[in-house]
Amino acid sequence: MGNLKNFVTSLHQSSNREYLPRMQDEKVSCMHVAKKYGAEYWDGDRRYGYGGYKYIPGRWESVARKLIETYGLMSGSKVLDVGCGKAYLLYEMLLLEPGLLVKGFDVSEHGINDSIDPVKQNLFLHKAQEEFPFDNNEFDLVISLGTLHNLRLPELKTSLEEIERVGKQGYIMLESYRNEMELFNLQCWALTCESFFDKEEWVWLYGEFGYTGDYEFIYFE
Repeated sequence: MGNLKNFVTSLHQSSNREYLPRMQDEKVSCMHVAKKYGAEYWDGDRRYGYGGYKYIPGRWESVARKLIETYGLMSGSKVLDVGCGKAYLLYEMLLLEPGLLVKGFDVSEHGINDSIDPVKQNLFLHKAQEEFPFDNNEFDLVISLGTLHNLRLPELKTSLEEIERVGKQGYIMLESYRNEMELFNLQCWALTCESFFDKEEWVWLYGEFGYTGDYEFIYFE
């Protein structure tokens, strides 16, 4: 098993969230819209998802830098982002190390279409719960941020096994909780989450499904 990391937590904590209003705002209907991962999820009203997910120069720079430094990435290193969305993180990694060879996939056509050059040409539509179209150990690093908690257990097994198979190193970040209040807040806020597990349960699942890479959890405090 890999190590617990702290790459994204400070960025996550910089956003304000009102949990009860989200739960009380016809949440089931909003969940149905969000799970289509279309324009409403990314760039529609906040009740459906991000409420406008635009590129902000430098927002992901610190995360990109930590990934490059921690995993020894350099010109020619190959990186795969599972559930890349608009791939702003991959773009920031390319700004820091233009020689990286990056790939990313996502279930959202809108997300990929709204990404930015030069990373857009390296993105494609694919589901994280399906076999990845890559060879064993093809990538120096496989990352997945904010995606795997949107899968159910049988799908998680496939995705984790594929991340382990195609990557020499791995880093996964997802939503979790440490106490009842954080679980309540997560359940209020999450629109697309299918797997609600505490951090110990996630670590156990990683071991059961053979994932040996690093990981991080974000909490809704």
